[in-house]
Amino acid sequence: MSARVSASATSRTYSSPQRSADAARTRAAILDAVATLCSRDGYAATTLKAIAAEAGVSLPSVTLAGSKAALLIAAFERRFSGDEGRQSLAERPAMAEIMALPDTEVAVGRWLDYVADANRATAALSRAMATAAEVDPLAAVAVEDLAARRASDMRLAAGWCAHRGLIDPADVATTAIELGYLIGPETYAYFVEQSRWSGDEYRRWLERSLRHVLPGLAH
Repeated sequence: MSARVSASATSRTYSSPQRSADAARTRAAILDAVATLCSRDGYAATTLKAIAAEAGVSLPSVTLAGSKAALLIAAFERRFSGDEGRQSLAERPAMAEIMALPDTEVAVGRWLDYVADANRATAALSRAMATAAEVDPLAAVAVEDLAARRASDMRLAAGWCAHRGLIDPADVATTAIELGYLIGPETYAYFVEQSRWSGDEYRRWLERSLRHVLPGLAH
């Protein structure tokens, strides 16, 4: 009996990580499908059945993963920052690495590269979220929550700028608002999608504008 119990325990030990890995792959496939379909077809036209077909999973798997509104927000987070969750952007590995760089000029340049790439990757999803908020009350609440978290991220970024001597600490609140506008999806959409700027032109504009917002940056 001892051998049987030991074998059973070993089976559970190995099967649990495998189940977790399978669940993570399924969720990633679902979120990728949501991102693809909502970007291409829009929020209203994207059904749970279509998400299941795109992801190659069952409809119950999609239903259990969350509401369409919640999946849209998670898909946006995954495309913008590489993973999902309510943690601040500063706590995510890529951004934490940038903020820890000792050379402030290099760190700011890396941050702008990150922002430009993330906005390009999520431009269509940002439009889908704006539409979703107009037609789906659950989506409206989720988008409002995401906006609040984004504002918190901007306050953290402004605080980092003050710590690095780029702004006066008294200007943190104002700088956070300015940063939110500067790197926002609406600003990206105006320059790149509406005005037909290239990604390089947008990136150069970001840097020029940021130097006005952060007087401590070398000119």
